[in-house]
Amino acid sequence: MTSLVCPNPFEESGRVLLAHGGGGRLMHRLIESVFRPALGNATDLDAAVLPPTNGRLAFTTDSFVIKPLFFPGGDIGSLAVHGTVNDLAMMGARPLWLSVGFILEEGLPLETLKRIVASMRQAAQAANVQVVVGDTKVVEHGRCDGLYVNTSGIGVLGHDRVLGPQAVREGDAILLSGDVGRHGIAVLAARNELEFEVPVRSDSASLSQPVLDLLEAGVEVHCLRDLTRGGLATALVEIARSSALHLHIHEESVPVQDAVRGACELLGFDPLYVANEGCMVVILPEAEAERALTRLRQHEVTAQAVRIGTVLADPPGAVTTTTALGSRRVLDMLSGEQLPRIC
Repeated sequence: MTSLVCPNPFEESGRVLLAHGGGGRLMHRLIESVFRPALGNATDLDAAVLPPTNGRLAFTTDSFVIKPLFFPGGDIGSLAVHGTVNDLAMMGARPLWLSVGFILEEGLPLETLKRIVASMRQAAQAANVQVVVGDTKVVEHGRCDGLYVNTSGIGVLGHDRVLGPQAVREGDAILLSGDVGRHGIAVLAARNELEFEVPVRSDSASLSQPVLDLLEAGVEVHCLRDLTRGGLATALVEIARSSALHLHIHEESVPVQDAVRGACELLGFDPLYVANEGCMVVILPEAEAERALTRLRQHEVTAQAVRIGTVLADPPGAVTTTTALGSRRVLDMLSGEQLPRIC
């Protein structure tokens, strides 16, 4: 990690400000006081030397620019870990190693950075993944919203399956691991200082263990997709278009917290399009549906798993839902973002 100066290092007030520029001694002190306690020797490395693995590797990278940095149920640090771990899990990979890059805005309080790095450490430990290398850069005041994070992840596939839309087949069951819309509404409330009668907390969490449990039990999973930007509806549309099949769901089967539903009605949002950070769709053969649900419900993060629909043949590339009134409507991509900057 390089290019960082603390002009007033280690003020007793805890509100140390970071400044744009470079300085080896001050950078070293920042590493010793903030990064090493949380991330260990990863902060000293220009590159990580990884041990051999037995299996194919999966690799992913993502950037997180969420505003505000802290929200009910999480923060940018834990979100960065969960988002990257989940991207690996959706490929059926066991997450092993992460890299992390911090873009810090001049004037960011040191205490804020400490909280975020500590949260990242806790999330990584809970997901059984190791941060092995990192980097830090500082930009001038006003050039970012306090802090941006980039993470890359490597995982190993302990199987020879190909998971994805190309594996989806007519007659497959569509499962949902939990309730939808919580992350987007939690971030919206924090950003705009909205107070709901019942507070909404983000569902940000790692999904790797439930996925690995399914695969290690021999459940024939065809496709996995986490419900980040664009929510459930967008994930289903992407799968339908890539597989050239018709995905049909029953809207009443989709769990939505009352507080989330009420907020969506008040603000004019459709909860099917609101983002999650700890929820996924699982598509698999009809014969495997009940066994998969039983296993998913054994994990706290997927305890609400339900079946929501079926894969049909025609019309290809379509996603439809049966509404509470019994009518059918088409789900499509949004022309714009309902909730920008939720990850």
